[in-house]
Parts: sequence; structure tokens; C-alpha cells
Amino acid sequence: MPWNRPLIIGLLVVLLALTWWRLQPEDEEIRRSQLMMGTVVEIMAGGQGFDKLDAAVDAAFAEMARLDKLLSSHNPDSDVSRLSQSDHGGDVAAATAEVIALGLEVAQRSDGAFDLTLGRLKSLWGFDQETPTVPNRDALATALAGIGPEALSLEGQQVNKRAPQLQVDLGGIAKGYAVDRAIAVLKQYGVTSAAVNAGGDMYLLGQRSRRAKHPERFWRIGLQHPRQKDAVLETVQVRDRAVVTSGDYERFFEQDGIRYHHIFDPQSGLPARGCQSVTIIADSVALGDALATAVFVLGPQAGLLLLTQYPQAEGLIVATDGSLHTSPGWAAYQVTP
Repeated sequence: MPWNRPLIIGLLVVLLALTWWRLQPEDEEIRRSQLMMGTVVEIMAGGQGFDKLDAAVDAAFAEMARLDKLLSSHNPDSDVSRLSQSDHGGDVAAATAEVIALGLEVAQRSDGAFDLTLGRLKSLWGFDQETPTVPNRDALATALAGIGPEALSLEGQQVNKRAPQLQVDLGGIAKGYAVDRAIAVLKQYGVTSAAVNAGGDMYLLGQRSRRAKHPERFWRIGLQHPRQKDAVLETVQVRDRAVVTSGDYERFFEQDGIRYHHIFDPQSGLPARGCQSVTIIADSVALGDALATAVFVLGPQAGLLLLTQYPQAEGLIVATDGSLHTSPGWAAYQVTP
């Protein structure tokens, strides 16, 4: 029987390819977590070389810790605390100025639905304490006096306050910015596959490594159902994108049958009532963080209108009645059953 030359060549090519693949060093994948910025931060990185990955994750956590010292209102020496204590503002670090610049932009475009000057209001409700309480109307009015998109201004690294009593709070954007910076550090170390998650503010870099149980082109993320514990509302697939969710189920208490949560409407000082949850997919976690809050406050109709100003972001909104509302490009991320 004569040789089938094309078949023999084809078999040799396959054999060489399999041999080359088996000779490639296997990817490592490490996962570590730390408690910082008021939440559990988890970093998972994959690639070749455990020592390199370990050093990269160490550096990413160190960068997040550095930013926490600058941006946390709970640190009396932070830029945020110094701004709140000052009468007119002051100079801040470059990172702080970058966060405030983005926050002020979203505040302007959302007509104040996102606000960096809710420090007094948040302290009044006490969601960071063991027993949060519903403030009375006079206390709310005092906490809201003078706030708004025009209450702060930024010139370079100089922050100006319009009123001495204003207290700056970057809680709606700082974690997202820290995740972005952690991803930037991982990239500097040559990491091409990583996930950084800070209490639901996450960025998914590249694709899952070969070490993963199910290596895929995309990362698959199950979105929490806002009213069914442990249930998935939708599954999305992303790579090199941020995924951020804000919901009224994250931090809340009930009093007289009413649910009070931590996402406040700057107009009333009360929890915003237009949504149950908002998920944003964007090119940066900081932007997704700010937009998720703003859209939640605005509600479905005005929230989707705001997203039209950000072509790099898409959103899924669960309204108060449980109905789903999506931006035009959201379907590109959905995983169909």
C-alpha cells in the first residue's frame, strides 16, 4: 500500500505541535486577599513564573494601601480628611487630584446625582457604625447645606471649597480608582491575566490563564440578584473591562417596614428610591464606580440618558419594581443560556 504523503505530513505537523505545546512552561495562578479600604480586596494573577506573580501582587497591594492612606476619610492624615478639616481647601497629591477631577466631571454631567461633598450626610446616617439611624428633617437640611457640583473646584492639585463646613467623601469612587491602579501595577510587572476585586468593584485583565479550571477567552461574571440571595440575575463575559455594581442590598437596615440603604440622593439626603441595583461595564473601575452611583440616584430613564454621554460604558439597571433596563451595547456582554 503506497504512503499517503499529505496524510503523513499532516500527522507530523500535529505531532510537532503537540510536542511544542507540552514543552511550554505551565502557567501559574495565585490568589491572595487583604482587608483594606473597608472591604476584602482579592487579587488573582496568572502567568509564567510564581516569583514574578508573587512580586507583582505584593506591589499591587502596596499601591492600594498607599492610596487608602490618601483617600480614606477614616485616616485623619489623609488628603480627604485634611480637606474636610480646612476652611478653604488645599493642595493634594496627584492621585487625589485625579480622583477628584473624574468625580467632579461625573457630578457635573449627572447634575449632582454623583456628589463628592456628602461627608456630613454620610456621618449623619452612620452606616459605618454598628447602629445606623434615620436623621430628622432639620439635621438633613443642615448636612445638605452648600453641597453640589459647584461646592468644590480643582486647579491643578489645588482643591478649593466653597464653604468651610463641607466635608469631602470619595467613597463612591476611591475603591474603583485603587483597583485601576492595582491593575496598572500588575501590567508593569508583565502580568497579562488578572482579576482585582474590591468588594464588587472589579477589573478583569486579559483572559483566564491555562492553569484555571476553565480557561476561556473571556472572564464570566455572575451578577447578584438584588432580591434573591445567592441567585444570579445575569451572567456577563468580559476581558480588559471593569464591572461595578451598586445595590440597595449591600448595606441597609429596616425600620418600620422601610428599607434604608447607603446610596443617597443629594437632593433629599434620603436613600435613592429609583433602583434596586445598577451594574456598569466600563473601561475603568473608577468611572464605573461613579456612574453606578449616579445612575442609581437618577433612576432608569435619566440614568440611561446619562450613559449616552459615556460611549465607553454600558449599564444594566434593575428598577424599583424589578424591571430590567439596559443601554444599547449591553447585549454584547450577555452570556445567553
